[in-house]
Amino acid sequence: MFEGVELNNMLQNPVAANVTDNRVVGPGMRSVAYIWISLDPGNAVPSSLRHRITGKSLTVTGSTIPLSAEKALVLGPPLRGANWIAVNGPSNTSIHRRSPIPLNGRVRIAQRFAIDWLQVGPNGRPFEGDEKDNKAYSGYGNEVLAVANGVVAATKDGIPENIPGLTSRAVPITLETIGGNHVILDLGGGRFAFYAHMQPGSLRVKLGEKVRRGQVLGLVGNSGNSTAPHLHFHLTDANSPLESEGLPYVLESFEQLAVPNMWERRQSELPLQNARVRFPM
Repeated sequence: MFEGVELNNMLQNPVAANVTDNRVVGPGMRSVAYIWISLDPGNAVPSSLRHRITGKSLTVTGSTIPLSAEKALVLGPPLRGANWIAVNGPSNTSIHRRSPIPLNGRVRIAQRFAIDWLQVGPNGRPFEGDEKDNKAYSGYGNEVLAVANGVVAATKDGIPENIPGLTSRAVPITLETIGGNHVILDLGGGRFAFYAHMQPGSLRVKLGEKVRRGQVLGLVGNSGNSTAPHLHFHLTDANSPLESEGLPYVLESFEQLAVPNMWERRQSELPLQNARVRFPM
């Protein structure tokens, strides 16, 4: 059960901004509830969910929603090296999770499990020196890797890079440019891996090409809807960055910083928001 302040923080009004109480839904309006359910280790995953909503003078019970019994796809690392931060990674407050996008008559959350991989340097910051220079960023130019065997389903190249900053964009942001220079891999079984914001001219694969896990696809850059050099990665159910539903996945193996200077090995997990991760070199 969720109520009060906790419920208010879980709700989002998709139309009105700066609403103080998201629990108040006016006539003809709507509010989206983002629910994050954590199960204790060893507990069985339920086969279905049913929601009951109680308002001021009315209680409504929704229909039973079956849950997928399909296991999450196990993927290899998208990058190499240490000190990659899972910015906007999976959590109930992530801007990726809270980004329902209406396209062609349907609302989808393609970025439901997306991560912006941003690397920090020895100084604990993502850059050393001039923060307006892409080359000053630790992650800039790192090789982007295929997370599994697949076929190149889409590419985009030639979009110039942004000057790092919250509002500096080299091109107008549209559905065509939002991902910047990017690659989509068809991993089979209706699963597609989307890699965004790469350097122009750095793509090393072509449409229709078969790739192997660990193969270099391009280089980390700062193109499209990006504020600084990083790799945006997510998995979807269609060959489209946004006109698709986000799918869960896990990484086969990585290390996560638990306390300063202590890395813990993780297997078949998905790093959550702001986790600091080390991938094999």
